[in-house]
Amino acid sequence: MYRYIALLDGRGRNGRDGQIDETLCQIGLPHRLTLGSIDLYTADDTPVLPLASGGALIGHVFPREQSAACGTMDLASLRSRHNLVEYLIDRFWGEYLLLLPPEHDSDAATVMRDPSGGVDCVYSLRERFITSDISIAARSGLYRREIDWDFIRSNVVYPHYKAGATGLSGLRELLPGCQLHIHVSKYSIEQAWSPWSFVAPPHRHRDRREAQADIRRVVSSTVKRWAETDRSLLLELSGGLDSSIVAACLRDAKARVACCNLVTPVPGADERRYASSMADLLGVELHIEKLGFDETHLDFQPPPHAVAPSTWFLQHAANELNEAIGTPLGINSFFSGGGGDTVFCYTRTAAPAADAFRECGTIAGIHAIRDLAELHQCTFWKAGRLALRKRLALAKPPRKPDTSFLSAACAQATLEPHPWFDAPDNALCGDRERIVDLAGTQVFRDGLARGAKWQMRMPLLSQPVMEACLKVPSWMWIAEGRNRAVARDAFADVLPPDILHRRSKGTFMNYAGAFYRRNKSRLRDYLLTGQLEAHGLLDNDALRQFFERDLAARDDRFMRIFDLCAIENWVRHQS
Repeated sequence: MYRYIALLDGRGRNGRDGQIDETLCQIGLPHRLTLGSIDLYTADDTPVLPLASGGALIGHVFPREQSAACGTMDLASLRSRHNLVEYLIDRFWGEYLLLLPPEHDSDAATVMRDPSGGVDCVYSLRERFITSDISIAARSGLYRREIDWDFIRSNVVYPHYKAGATGLSGLRELLPGCQLHIHVSKYSIEQAWSPWSFVAPPHRHRDRREAQADIRRVVSSTVKRWAETDRSLLLELSGGLDSSIVAACLRDAKARVACCNLVTPVPGADERRYASSMADLLGVELHIEKLGFDETHLDFQPPPHAVAPSTWFLQHAANELNEAIGTPLGINSFFSGGGGDTVFCYTRTAAPAADAFRECGTIAGIHAIRDLAELHQCTFWKAGRLALRKRLALAKPPRKPDTSFLSAACAQATLEPHPWFDAPDNALCGDRERIVDLAGTQVFRDGLARGAKWQMRMPLLSQPVMEACLKVPSWMWIAEGRNRAVARDAFADVLPPDILHRRSKGTFMNYAGAFYRRNKSRLRDYLLTGQLEAHGLLDNDALRQFFERDLAARDDRFMRIFDLCAIENWVRHQS
């Protein structure tokens, strides 16, 4: 996607290492700009917008609809740094990174990552660089990969989680919506954007029709803007509601669109019927690939930019098939409905009814309980008990530790808090849950290796869409006993009825279970002879006992085995 490296303290062109310029140029990152004491190197196709204030924006930046009169040229010509970050957050959106060099020797350099996290950003204060891809720093001799085993010890207990730490020593990630201030010998981080601002009562929608209109307008314009920016794309149609909404928004976009879908040899994931109906609506061919068992491998090269375990075998196999479809089509980007369940509040708890009682009173609470009972196909009284229990319960920790198959050495693993977990004292329980889930979506891009070669767009995680959806209270999302109800109603006129009214979702769980049964001995040997075992992190006896038994019905602990294998695979490839 966006490829860059910024060297601090004048370490680049005129710095102490004269080979850096030549080496970076050889790997496709010529010198682009000098920003005070910062040397910026980027790929030729990475957009860079110099700012009159002395900084630069890396990536794509668009004015909001209500600020259309204020274009990127106005932003570029803005000389004052005062409130520049707030101005950018409030009036623009996109996938970008803001770089501001220090104005004076005593000032800090500032780096701000947009709320969607579309431009990767990792940094080393020791080696004094900021980059989109650690392999750039490694290939240019600026960094040598060394595993941080304290992070791995935490990662096996809390997988699929990020809060700034990485699996590589001396390297951290700047989280989406945060800004980093780098002084000579210290640094600080603060939030430039927080989801809590948009669930607050002054911003919350009170009328369902207004909420629907807002969602329709924002999602449609965001998807269309990305499509017309990239001009040609391959939409990964899962057949579910989220990717179908993205497809519906592409109907009038001035871009070349193709669609693809993956099927498996076992039941559960064959979504061709639904995907085909959306491809027909767009008037394009649906490219279908079969994900067999021979295409999946335990040992594979993780994405080169991954600074922590992120990819399991199914993602890797799906990535290769999607690339095989996209390459001959000559597309510029992949589009995904990723994050839709989260932004459209696909909740599985009684929190929406508890929120309605607390915020709107008894009558609204009773209506929400009826919706909850219909959604989960239970009695009104059971839904009411669950809502009351949720209303009275204390806030739970955002993540539970998973110590299954781990040794006692992992018992003291700690969880670095994500900045979004710091909820206001009066936060609604439904808002707590959805914002914790939203923080969880920040790992989605990490495991997608095709994002290193093409633009990987997840328009439903763009800043305007997240904000619009957060403004819709949790109880509106379960109206009439339907999940993601506001999104369904917003696009009711453009979705085929079988997708609009669908309650089920496709799943790869049967495929994953079949893969486990076929490869039990390989999985066992892979873990028991690997690096996690060598560092004393695994409970070997528990693993052997699990592999020796037949997998019982509804026993999904094999997914935990896959998590451990994904971590083991990443570790093995860091040398």
